[in-house]
Amino acid sequence: MSKRNIPVVDLSKFIDGNAEERSAFVKSLGRAFHEIGFVGVINHGIPKELINGYYEASRQFFSLPVEVKRKYEVPGLAGQRGYTSFGKEHAKQSEVADLKEFFQLGQEVSDNDPIKSEYPDNVSVFEAPEFSRLGRELYTAFEKAGAELLKAIAIYLDLGEDYFNQKIRNGNSILRSIHYPPITQEPESAIRAEQHEDINLITLLVGASAGGLQLLTMDNEWVSIMPEENEIVINVGDMLQRLTNNYLKSTTHRVVNPPRELWHLPRLSIPFFLHPRSTMDLTCLDKCVTEERPLEYEPITAGEYLNERLREIGLKK
Repeated sequence: MSKRNIPVVDLSKFIDGNAEERSAFVKSLGRAFHEIGFVGVINHGIPKELINGYYEASRQFFSLPVEVKRKYEVPGLAGQRGYTSFGKEHAKQSEVADLKEFFQLGQEVSDNDPIKSEYPDNVSVFEAPEFSRLGRELYTAFEKAGAELLKAIAIYLDLGEDYFNQKIRNGNSILRSIHYPPITQEPESAIRAEQHEDINLITLLVGASAGGLQLLTMDNEWVSIMPEENEIVINVGDMLQRLTNNYLKSTTHRVVNPPRELWHLPRLSIPFFLHPRSTMDLTCLDKCVTEERPLEYEPITAGEYLNERLREIGLKK
């Protein structure tokens, strides 16, 4: 592993490569997910102009007055759509709220799939029309890249490359734009985002506007992750860890506060949490249960698991 702390793979080698390149990609991605749970991805197909445009639109939204942003906070939705104000969410083992506010977009079903009834409508921001439009475009681009990565993982796990296709079709994925405001006073004990694991199958993160992301290694050391230009960072979520009975690793990560001299700088971050349909069965795969790796989890569906976790992090009562 380089000084960069996580390996890097080139997604175009999987999408457009020959058999040998595809096979090498699958091996590298699988090994990274098994050993570290994090990987950098280049040539991912998500246009740079779209990413930059959405960052700019996010900046405009978060700089609106608090009373305007609060109009877009939807009671009873556990933050799944629209705005969630500062200090609402905490890590499951922590009582202290993270130093962030965020806005979430979800799935828009355009075919006749009855799953549409499960999803609330997205919230459009009148004061920042580009924010909603670009968010939907970015959501679609992330879905496409994420589906390719899951194909590679399905091949790595010997499940056949189409294993996830129907499970993620019109899935419950979330695009979250997170704003960590400037830190104006000594935080009581809070950091921008306390250590946690993600709930979903995989998370795709486009480079944040400032550093701070750290992962916990197997040796119990925190190391920083700074994606290079045009690179996205992918990590395994708890649903994929659960499905593989801990064979693929959902790595603990956090966002630490910057050095005091950089407290005045806000931080923007845009993760895409790739979720399956709520009916997906997360029962551990037989092939991932062995004598060395005995069965760790009870059967559960993705929807049941998500609800359990949203309660733990304080978004759902």
